[in-house]
Amino acid sequence: MPRPRRRQATLVAAAVVLSAGAGVAATMPTAQAASPCRVDYTVNQWAGGFTASVRLAVTEPRAAWTLTWTYAGDQRVTSAWNSQTSQSGAVVTARNAAWNGAIAAGGSVEFGLQGTYGAGNPTPTDFALDGVPCNDAAPTPTAGTPTSGAPTAGPTATAFPTATPTATPAATPTAGPDPQPAGCAGAVLCDGFEGQAGGAPSGAWTVTAPNCTGTGTATVDTAVAHAGGKSIRIDGTAGYCNHVFVRASQSLSTVGPVIYGRYYVRHTTPLPPAHVTFMALRDDNDGGRDLRMGGQNSALQWNRESDDATLPEQSPNGVALSRALPTGQWNCVEFQVDGSLGHIRTWLNGAEVPGLAVDGVPTRDIDSQWLNKPNWRPALSDLRLGWESYGDGADTLWFDDVAVGSARVGC
Repeated sequence: MPRPRRRQATLVAAAVVLSAGAGVAATMPTAQAASPCRVDYTVNQWAGGFTASVRLAVTEPRAAWTLTWTYAGDQRVTSAWNSQTSQSGAVVTARNAAWNGAIAAGGSVEFGLQGTYGAGNPTPTDFALDGVPCNDAAPTPTAGTPTSGAPTAGPTATAFPTATPTATPAATPTAGPDPQPAGCAGAVLCDGFEGQAGGAPSGAWTVTAPNCTGTGTATVDTAVAHAGGKSIRIDGTAGYCNHVFVRASQSLSTVGPVIYGRYYVRHTTPLPPAHVTFMALRDDNDGGRDLRMGGQNSALQWNRESDDATLPEQSPNGVALSRALPTGQWNCVEFQVDGSLGHIRTWLNGAEVPGLAVDGVPTRDIDSQWLNKPNWRPALSDLRLGWESYGDGADTLWFDDVAVGSARVGC
């Protein structure tokens, strides 16, 4: 069913010990040392940038892990997911995250990273787990006829197959050494869209048009990106009920009551006087209606679909406490929604926006209208990015580097 029209259209080798009884001739079979770990490092790269999927498999159970390697080129890690990753010079250290330190015998764990390079991007080969080399065995004993109970050692190497390419995980990234973290600390959803093949978004993202649709489109753009080489482009057109979105398949219901989000958006046309939406979050505690972020009166606003309440209030003073969304540049938008208290906070390019905050205390020109709905306690379950027009207003937008989790990610 169409949504109501706005009031204003506005992520040692083990030594094998062979023994034979003293003075007894024995022919021992060739032994092959077992490396305690194996690492598959799979790269997807473009000019100047890359992502890598890293799979660590172990032979013995572990309660925690630290994997190191050295880059032979000038690679720099800018973000990582499913690990706590740092870089000192050419040496990279990846430690387990809070939830994936335990690995069963014969088990594995996967994490990923994103980085940059200039002259080249050779694959590292010196992986070590807690200081012990992976993927290659130290010299091992070979067949011999011991006469004193001591075996004769000979060099044999364990060969490992080439890494099998895997999809870039859309899991929980953590910030790399970049002082402006591009990663996703503690997030359940993190995607820079580098795994998209092109054309219509697919896989972890579905094109959707809730309620009604018009002529807007959603595509994977390989010419414009905040980081890497891809983004999601939305061509949003004007006219009542002109909706087009990409919906993340990752449920937000596992995050907990306090949700933090971060995305980068670039758009071409200033926000119109009419009401438009470019992000929607389904609220299961509000009849499945949406908590929406967009614009009205040419400034950023939140809108609650169930009762059409706006944040800030659409008075001149209220609108003045919000911010316009700059055009022709990448903007970092962050938000916090506390479902246990019904609070909201919002940041634009690292600065908190005073008009886009709810703290439970009525504040004139900001949230008095919002608080008219008693005991609003949102339970957010999905994320959609795109464009809804309810009257006037067309725009072309790009979205990139999206993250949602239980802690603030940063820009």
